Amino acid sequence: MPKITFLGAGSTVFAKTLLGDILSHPELADAHIALHDIDEARLQTSTVVAHKVAETLAAQPVIAPSTDRRAALDGADYVICMIQVGGYKPATVVDFEVPKRYGLRQTIADTLGIGGIMRGLRTIPVLLEMAADMEALCPQTLFLNYVNPMAMNCWALSRASSIRTVGLCHSVQGTAEQLARDIGIPPADINYVCAGINHVAFYLKFEHAGTDLYPQLRAVHAAGRQPAWNRVRYEMLARLGYFVTESSEHFSEYVPWFIKRDRPELLEDFNIPLDEYITRCENQIEGWHAMRAVLEDAATTLAVERSHEYGASIIHAIETNSPQVVYGNVPNTGLIDNLPAGCCVEVPCLVDSNGIQPTRIGTLPPQLAALMQTNINVQALTVEAALTRKREHIYHAAMLDPHTAAELDLAQIWSLVDELIAAHGTWLPRYH
Repeated sequence: MPKITFLGAGSTVFAKTLLGDILSHPELADAHIALHDIDEARLQTSTVVAHKVAETLAAQPVIAPSTDRRAALDGADYVICMIQVGGYKPATVVDFEVPKRYGLRQTIADTLGIGGIMRGLRTIPVLLEMAADMEALCPQTLFLNYVNPMAMNCWALSRASSIRTVGLCHSVQGTAEQLARDIGIPPADINYVCAGINHVAFYLKFEHAGTDLYPQLRAVHAAGRQPAWNRVRYEMLARLGYFVTESSEHFSEYVPWFIKRDRPELLEDFNIPLDEYITRCENQIEGWHAMRAVLEDAATTLAVERSHEYGASIIHAIETNSPQVVYGNVPNTGLIDNLPAGCCVEVPCLVDSNGIQPTRIGTLPPQLAALMQTNINVQALTVEAALTRKREHIYHAAMLDPHTAAELDLAQIWSLVDELIAAHGTWLPRYH
């Protein structure tokens, strides 16, 4: 039976989803599940949930909770990571509130922008500590990373660690399902090819029974039938000719065109929810105590349905040699010609007992590659700062961030970086 370790298992709801996916496969129903978190109370709740998931599925895994990371990693065949360094408070709140003083507003702030930069700088050192433990305790493991900023984290790991890593997201398959509903076709009947970088990948092919569906998607936009929450992405379809994977509220902060302090009408026109991540977190916190009581109630059972997350499919495909296609975030080893070598790209991957085998895409349409490059510049400099501890590269990353540069001048950007570094204190390593 494989040993599957969850790092950040106190993310109870997501852990439940992935555990349900894993244990729903009969071949994985007796897996050794090691649950690790630094928060003992959250870990306890997740342990109760794990046992309930197993009971619902009539599975008989070994469930081993621990606050000792090295014990949880020892001998692991697969490691699933879903940590958040610094948590909602103080770290995420700082990432939103300090930029607001400069007039810089964000929606999610976990992938790019000044918030994404700071989250990457907090997270990469911890991931590298984990990788060092894995190199010592389970060097052949496969590291499944769900942690944002995805591209920065995976790029840093590929540069500074020997651990096999794939970054996993649900934006590709999730958006494909949304688009299928927009044009009234069952999602299972859609055939697509998507490629790019995480959250800025585009559907290069989107078909049904050999018929190109892009004319139908363009017709949705032309007729104003797009969902109100998806106006940004349909606008980008009209401007670039292809549909992007990440949500409208998230994508809007990767580019300089939608969130502008002197153009408030854009927020209304494109239905952009500022501080959206803050709102979500506050709602989750408000409902957590009631949810926890239900989860821990011995009298309640948990319903389990397979999700569209890729983690369990990857593990099952490798363990049983049952081929699957997933979209993974991997190093660009000649996979996309017009993106930089070594950067983190999101491409279709074949998975079987040989592991994860990325697909070569070739050359992207030039306008798509150019847009991605503006994001890759920020990712590259943030990774460089994290690995070299050179403070100058934090300034450089912020200077080149499309949204930040569109709103602030150079002096403001440097001052903002200084304030954020000071505000995060010991959550960041020392930069020189």
